[in-house]
Amino acid sequence: MPSIVGPIKINSVGGGVVNFGDSFYLSPKSTSKTNAGSGAFNTGDFICTNNGLSATNTFDPDANDQNVAGNA
Repeated sequence: MPSIVGPIKINSVGGGVVNFGDSFYLSPKSTSKTNAGSGAFNTGDFICTNNGLSATNTFDPDANDQNVAGNA
């Protein structure tokens, strides 16, 4: 299906899936886990974040969160 896409602003290149046009099947090929405090992953041109106190619990009792073994 034809479409017009734009403008596109790329802030960082680190992975992911970008699709322009038709797509039958998209699936992730890797997984990861990241822990960060409040306001750590804000994106945009003008960010103002005021955090008085930030505490992140990194305890993870289970072994696997997302398995990628079944992806085609």
